[in-house]
Amino acid sequence: MKLLEYEAKRILSSYGIPVPRGDIVTDGAQALAVALKFNPPLAIKAQVPVAGRGRAGGVLFTDSVDEAEGLVRKLLSMSIKGIPVKSVLIEEKVQAMRELYLGITVDRFYKGYVAVASSEGGMEIEEVAAKFPEKVIKFPIDLRRGFRLYHARQIAKRMGYSGGQLLELGNIFYNLYRAGMGYDAELIEINPLIEKPDKSFVAVDARMIIDDNALFRHPEFRALSLRELSSPQEIEAAKSGLAYVKLDGNIGVIGNGAGLVMATLDTIQLYGGKPANFLDVGGGISSEGMRTALKIVLSDPDVKVLLINIFGGITRCDEVARGILEAKEKLGIEKPLIIRLVGTNEEDARRILAEAGLFVLSDVEEAVKYAVKIAESGGVNIFGNNRE
Repeated sequence: MKLLEYEAKRILSSYGIPVPRGDIVTDGAQALAVALKFNPPLAIKAQVPVAGRGRAGGVLFTDSVDEAEGLVRKLLSMSIKGIPVKSVLIEEKVQAMRELYLGITVDRFYKGYVAVASSEGGMEIEEVAAKFPEKVIKFPIDLRRGFRLYHARQIAKRMGYSGGQLLELGNIFYNLYRAGMGYDAELIEINPLIEKPDKSFVAVDARMIIDDNALFRHPEFRALSLRELSSPQEIEAAKSGLAYVKLDGNIGVIGNGAGLVMATLDTIQLYGGKPANFLDVGGGISSEGMRTALKIVLSDPDVKVLLINIFGGITRCDEVARGILEAKEKLGIEKPLIIRLVGTNEEDARRILAEAGLFVLSDVEEAVKYAVKIAESGGVNIFGNNRE
């Protein structure tokens, strides 16, 4: 989950990292009152969970408190990389003598965390690495020992600092690591970290991505995670604890297990179809959970046919079958259903569905072929209730 800048800064501040004075507003009417609390010049910054806001016009500056309202209204009317701006940060602009980069991220090659620093801040670290590779310092973090204060100070020294500045910069980097580990961050970075004319440092921008799998340890952010979802189906699935991703096809897909669902999507494409979604109901899905999954997928108007692919290990096929029938009755499902069920209580499931006039396939490729043909026909079940 990507935090907004002001959220990341609040966390950094709680770990003793200096940040500019500022406050958040959500409409232009609030802007003047907030701006009056701070000393110009001011930075007016759109809050969206993407990088590159400045180049997109999402960061503005003014020497006048009176101009703040107009600038806030301008940003709130914008979308940046397709994301509408819903909040704006007003903060004091910091005079910069030098811009630095500090970050902690996951290195897939190293299979662990790595600390990254550069004396060339203010641009994407990938750009710095391409233009000034000698100015990028990478320090792999030993998972057993962690990132110690002396490690941070060694990096500060390699960046050219000494004395009190070395100690201050080392403390900031060490506390950045502490904040990242405390919040299960996949990425936490300060870019830029400003060196002011008085030789002190302040984090004028911050970025933080929390591992979604760790949100159970951070309940204060679970509700916020919904804002990253782009469709009503994704929001409803998240509320129900289901893994759903909207795609651009017309064949709805429900399966149990991420690997099985991904294989189903691949098979659909292999036979010329286009999946409308990824939906993993997980292991041990109940009939109620299956009803919820069906409701979510079929609420997408693009779906012409629904393919259900269940391998019953922990999941009981008869429970899935009951959920399908209950959903069909309560939701008034008229779109064609192609069902592939194998595993625990498979025979009971087949009987339950057969009595309701539905049939079940055991071969996934056969099921996919039916779904693709029905989708090509515009959602007309050209096969009826038998496979011939």
